[in-house]
Amino acid sequence: MKPISSHITKTIPIKARMVCADNSGAKILEVINVKGYKGVKRRYPRCGVGDVVICSVKKGKEKLVGTVVYAVVVRQRKEYRRADGSRVKFIDNAAILVNPKTTEPLGTEIRSVIAKEVVERFSPIGKIASIVL
Repeated sequence: MKPISSHITKTIPIKARMVCADNSGAKILEVINVKGYKGVKRRYPRCGVGDVVICSVKKGKEKLVGTVVYAVVVRQRKEYRRADGSRVKFIDNAAILVNPKTTEPLGTEIRSVIAKEVVERFSPIGKIASIVL
């Protein structure tokens, strides 16, 4: 996992629901925990673009509903600042399912736009992305 050049505002807490942006079969994900989160005692873990999260599948194919999966956040509603000074925000919170050990995507295509910071950190995701913003 490589570092990201931008300062990402972490605004997606646990229990938040996100859209699954790939064709893996899941539609709605609920964040259970954030991988590698180090925070203050009694504070909810939160995540942002480029973070690996542990999720539960809430809607989608019957064999996936209720399973615990790993995902990478690719879009967030709250704006964040890039290194060049510009600010970026998206219309929704979204993630894609990944393999827990190799962080390679489980789907074969990403249906919508993803953030450039995700491709900086996880290059295999950029190969299947249709639009990188």
